Amino acid sequence: MTFNWKLPAVAATVAALLTAPAFAQDMTLKLGHLANEDNPWHMASVRFGEELTALTDGRITVEVFPNESLGKEIDLINGMQLGTVDMTITGESLQNWAPMAALLAVPYAYKSLEHMDEVASGEIGDQIKAQIIEKVQIRPIAHFARGPRNLTSNRPITSPDDLNGLKMRVPNVPLFIDVWKALGANPGPMAFSEVFTSLQNGTIEAQENPLALIRSASFNEVQSHVNMTEHVRSWIYLTIAESTWASLSEEDQGAVMEAASRAQAYERELFNESIAADRAYLEENGMTFVEVDGAAFQAKAKDAVLANVSDEIKPIVEGLFAE
Repeated sequence: MTFNWKLPAVAATVAALLTAPAFAQDMTLKLGHLANEDNPWHMASVRFGEELTALTDGRITVEVFPNESLGKEIDLINGMQLGTVDMTITGESLQNWAPMAALLAVPYAYKSLEHMDEVASGEIGDQIKAQIIEKVQIRPIAHFARGPRNLTSNRPITSPDDLNGLKMRVPNVPLFIDVWKALGANPGPMAFSEVFTSLQNGTIEAQENPLALIRSASFNEVQSHVNMTEHVRSWIYLTIAESTWASLSEEDQGAVMEAASRAQAYERELFNESIAADRAYLEENGMTFVEVDGAAFQAKAKDAVLANVSDEIKPIVEGLFAE
């Protein structure tokens, strides 16, 4: 047989292919979220993609889908669990699976942005992330800040005593309703689309939201004061599906975390700029900003908050109030 001499060479080639290190394949990650293109979360998502592409020499790219164009938040989480979506931005909605995610938005739990960052980046944050990975099968890789919620009204309010039955709109969240009742207001749920008209015709006297939403909804046209209650500070996660994470090499996982860290720092720059710009705009358009007795609000809200949180996180919330 004259052709047998080729077999050792073929065998050697096959053996070499089998024993050679596997090279990472090119891949595109799909990142869907609910924000619009002007939102810092979207711009930070784009920056994440740019950084990851650079860190992996173009092997991994990220396609960002804003405005729920890839699906609503819960749909995206379900897609990540099924392996049809790679990434999203999500927050306290995760408590549907992981109860500790409720800690992302507890009224008066965080005294400042710096305090919130300490918690999110510390031991409690690690516990939250571990439970999300275990229960939801998605992995938080960075956290973005959300603007604190403030109370608007047509008179200054500096302490809970000033509320005096103030008729106000709150989201249909039992925790929010009970907290404002405990503080002395007369809160009620209402669709956000109805708030402007209801403030205009006097059906309600006040509402609470972050500065960005106060600005975009033109509440400055029907409210004169922003009372800096900052009653809810919260954060939201940039996340990757655990199945996608597991498919990455250790080196690429490191690149993902480095890109996420850079995106988080960039988002914080944008966040701080947006808070300052929103305040300046609202002041220029007639709103007066009022400093409040934050400690008095927190003390009066405490029992209502603790009555509404789950037993699993209650000891942690008690600890946060005690800090």
